Amino acid sequence: MEPTLEELLADYDERAPLAEASTIPAGWYTDPRVAALEQRNVFGRTWQLAARADQLREPGRYVTAEIAGEPIVVVRGEDGVLRAFYNVCRHHAAAVMTAPCGRAAHLRCPYHGWTYGLDGTLKGVPEFAGVCNFEREKQGLVPISVAVWENFVFVHLDTEAPSLEAHLGDLAARVAPLNLASLHFAERRTFTLGCNWKVFVDNYLDGGYHVPHLHKGLGSVLKYNEYTIENGARYCVQSSPINPDGGEEATASVRRGQAFYYWIYPNLMLNWYEGYLDTNWVVPLGVDRTRVVFDFYFADVSESARERNRHSMDVSDRIQGEDHAICESVQRGLASRAYRAGRLSVRREAGEHLFHRLLAADLR
Repeated sequence: MEPTLEELLADYDERAPLAEASTIPAGWYTDPRVAALEQRNVFGRTWQLAARADQLREPGRYVTAEIAGEPIVVVRGEDGVLRAFYNVCRHHAAAVMTAPCGRAAHLRCPYHGWTYGLDGTLKGVPEFAGVCNFEREKQGLVPISVAVWENFVFVHLDTEAPSLEAHLGDLAARVAPLNLASLHFAERRTFTLGCNWKVFVDNYLDGGYHVPHLHKGLGSVLKYNEYTIENGARYCVQSSPINPDGGEEATASVRRGQAFYYWIYPNLMLNWYEGYLDTNWVVPLGVDRTRVVFDFYFADVSESARERNRHSMDVSDRIQGEDHAICESVQRGLASRAYRAGRLSVRREAGEHLFHRLLAADLR
């Protein structure tokens, strides 16, 4: 008999210390009821990446996205204020702004022409004469919370949400010395994987456990024995020195200094090397499909640096290809009757343990 959702959620002990802990059960990766609950309790109740700040510098600039299954739009007002709204017309629920990004003097629904100001107020209502008890001032776009950290714009569906600063905790101070604002956006690459979103996060948080086995090129330049894992309240930082004399020349030529891998609960990663950053935004598309959006940043985006930057992004693509194949293999194994849960490495998988405990708290 299939377990109830309550029984499935109860089949994990988040109180167990790392040395005694197991992973979350396989059913959490394969059951559509868990996926639906995650949309409400995880993605719908946490700060989520929505845009880059450089996309929204000028009045009228906007970005659309989907957060926890909800269409949203973020826009810079004529008054310079950044605002975010549900991208849903108050008339018959069509998307008001349909392009991924752009610049507009107002927000106009393409269905019946209802028009909103950049501050979300309803401005134009064609052919509405004779409609009784219609309070235009109450028919503006529904707002959501928005905040900026470094070059990243976050939104939260709850207008009474705890602040982004509270969500990040002391991570902001730890990241500040990296001077991310000095880096420039170069390119976006998007991948679709045949796995649950949590499989990708687990892979990221295994403390380099898989690197020497799966990533021969990356493993040759990371000093694996000096790899560290440190958890905050809602984040994990993994770090390793880069070996400049690493055996894989193609990777060593574009990875320098100290590597820092930041995970911010639940689904955002920042990967930093000297003069380089890529962000990974993990978006569930279904119980066994995930989109991972990579944005690449470099200190130098001049024409003279183009070839080196392209090579750096191609190295990332190769590493991701190795990760994607193993994540899809894991997803197939999670559906097997032979597997229920696995134990965790004390040396390597503290980040994964944190992720599972935070997830369990939100789902319950």
